[in-house]
Amino acid sequence: MKTGVIGLGTMGMGAALSLVREGHETHGCDLRESARAELAAAGGHAVASPAELPADIETLVLFVVNAAQAEDVLFGATGCAARLAPGTIVLGCVTIAPEAARSLGAKLAAQGLVFLDTPVSGGFAAARGGTMTVMASGPDAGFIRAQPVLDAIAAKVWRLGEEVGTGSTVKMVNQLLAGVHIATAAEAMALGIRAGADPQVLFDVISTSAGSSWMFQNRVPHILAGDDTPLSSVNIFVKDLGIVLDQARALTFPLPMASAAHQLFLAAAANGQGMRDDAFVIRVWQALAGIALPEKSEP
Repeated sequence: MKTGVIGLGTMGMGAALSLVREGHETHGCDLRESARAELAAAGGHAVASPAELPADIETLVLFVVNAAQAEDVLFGATGCAARLAPGTIVLGCVTIAPEAARSLGAKLAAQGLVFLDTPVSGGFAAARGGTMTVMASGPDAGFIRAQPVLDAIAAKVWRLGEEVGTGSTVKMVNQLLAGVHIATAAEAMALGIRAGADPQVLFDVISTSAGSSWMFQNRVPHILAGDDTPLSSVNIFVKDLGIVLDQARALTFPLPMASAAHQLFLAAAANGQGMRDDAFVIRVWQALAGIALPEKSEP
């Protein structure tokens, strides 16, 4: 299937490589030359601008950062929506507010394009392995045509109805939990370190105990390795928890835990950690309490 992928970051690159591996003609788009080179080396095709994508692609998959970027790559000065053939399927694999997903769907429908609201979860390993989880909503006919692409990038596709925005609503709830779990994992490790526990032993014990979580087991090893290379950055959760809180405010719904976690990610960003791995929200406690974190070993 001839497919375009816009945004070759952690998740988008994984999806693009999975598509290539499954035999799809894959055209990736990213501003970074290094990302384009990686996809090309794997057998894909790469361009720097959405306007350079082939006009006859059958599916377009968006892995951009936010709603503003999605609008720009589709409808901006170098956007591609106007060039796509009527009936092209656009998969929105980006975490945005439900109302933003509905707005994108309406604008694309006005141009004869089909939008599927398909945010994803799973992290770096799942993206690279083609085993992501997709929280999806949109017209059934679109899913039928996009099935080969979804099969290539995901192990589980949750079909949540035909209304665009439902997928983004479920992803929003997932991000509430993910952000809170990362923040509390960092808080717990910081407390243990401050109290004198060995960080590695602490991780090993908690990982096999009732207090563990997927995020604890996935993110704490980054702290133990002292490796803040951003597989998912602090700024992602500044954005995603911001979406959660905006939606809650519109619903007059209190979210004390999510609010506290959002403040911690904001504090980490204010401390210069915004582009570092999200596990390094723990540097908020390092700055406050002077704890010694594990350092990255030299190769």
